[in-house]
Amino acid sequence: MRFDRSDTALVVIDPQNDVLSETGVSWGMVGASVRENSTVENLGRLFAAAKDRDYGVFISPHYLYPHDRAWRFGGVVEKMMLDDKEFYRPDPLGRDGFVGSGADWLDRYKPFIGDGKTVVVSPHKVWGPQTNDLVLQLRKRGVGKVILSGMLANLCVESHLRELVEQGFEVAVVKDATAGPRHPEIGDGYKAAVVNFGFIANSVLTTADAVDAMR
Repeated sequence: MRFDRSDTALVVIDPQNDVLSETGVSWGMVGASVRENSTVENLGRLFAAAKDRDYGVFISPHYLYPHDRAWRFGGVVEKMMLDDKEFYRPDPLGRDGFVGSGADWLDRYKPFIGDGKTVVVSPHKVWGPQTNDLVLQLRKRGVGKVILSGMLANLCVESHLRELVEQGFEVAVVKDATAGPRHPEIGDGYKAAVVNFGFIANSVLTTADAVDAMR
């Protein structure tokens, strides 16, 4: 893949406290993977490179609201998220209780996300962008290539990858700007995701590779 600011954008999924901060509700499952990959630092490097070189930046956040707790079925991790109030916002239309919460951005990313240029799309509700407007926002800006990063590798990142590829985008996944959960029975989500990245993505890069390619 060749990157050009005219048709390539950085997409960051869930750069939020609950999955990237030691105080987040999911840190016990994802913390080891985040540390091993230097995920927090690598996402910061991608943000900085994209902003410095005038690439579009899109955030696909995960929010859960009080009405979502009325869902009557879901997968294992869906249920965990609802039970633990992961990415929880008490009001879908207001910001009360948002700042500093698990749903809020990691502090170090706020200058990048809040610069008035970054596009924060509507929330995805399970894993993929089928439930938000990410594809619409990319298409409306003439984006055909995506540099994909964020959390979690085997859930939201892989689901975004699959849908974006199906929608006709070229997608490069930055494998060390993500991380995955480890579960004693289910297994290592990051290892599973990396295998699938190799099969599905148009390119699998390190952060150093991606930053170097964003000329």
